[in-house]
Amino acid sequence: MSMSNTKAKIFADWGGGKTRNYDVKINPKEFSLEKNLQYGEINIPGLDAPLQQFVRGQAEKLSVELFFDSTENGMGKGATPVTFQTDQIYRLAKIEDSSHAPPIVTFSWGKIFPGSCLNCKNESSENENLASANQARNTFVGIVESVRQQFTLFSSEGIPLRATLTLVLKEFRTLDEQLTQLHLNSPDRTHSHPLSSGETLSSLAGLYYEDASRWRFIARKNGITDPRRLHVGNILTVPAID
Repeated sequence: MSMSNTKAKIFADWGGGKTRNYDVKINPKEFSLEKNLQYGEINIPGLDAPLQQFVRGQAEKLSVELFFDSTENGMGKGATPVTFQTDQIYRLAKIEDSSHAPPIVTFSWGKIFPGSCLNCKNESSENENLASANQARNTFVGIVESVRQQFTLFSSEGIPLRATLTLVLKEFRTLDEQLTQLHLNSPDRTHSHPLSSGETLSSLAGLYYEDASRWRFIARKNGITDPRRLHVGNILTVPAID
């Protein structure tokens, strides 16, 4: 990814309206994004392979290497330590006094950030948006999972002059933000649900209808007379309701 004319920036929200900007003087050569999903296996006797039941998404991660250099101010006696720059980023992993937690960190690098076009129109249809449009973003917002400092150049007095920081951010979104962005399935659509261990009709009603008391709709549709006797692996129909 090359954005040589645009400087990457880091913003930290320390809570209480305190926000600080950190300029990245030397743009990183690369950064990586990683997104994993968690699935549960439903074992049904007689099948060649277990059914895969989506459980949840896992937090996306951004990993980036930041390069710092203070040799422009000289390398001899009285040289400026590069730690004046690196300590500002390393501090993002420290606990803030009032919130008792590290700050919320935003990594920004230009307008066309990876993911910014997830809500662009599908090439196959000019009138349809991609289904994954809820993930569209122009920045990466997260909390610091780890930060690693490596000093690579020192003055004759032992003052560190160059360093590489490996910064890993873990995605941060509030519950309200996620529910708004996901546009979860509405109760006016029929769904099929493979029953997992521990699930009940009430839990399914809570999941699809947002009202656990409506479990009888599912029971009637599937001919269930005893909701306490459910079999793991059964595919239940969750009917549409108004």
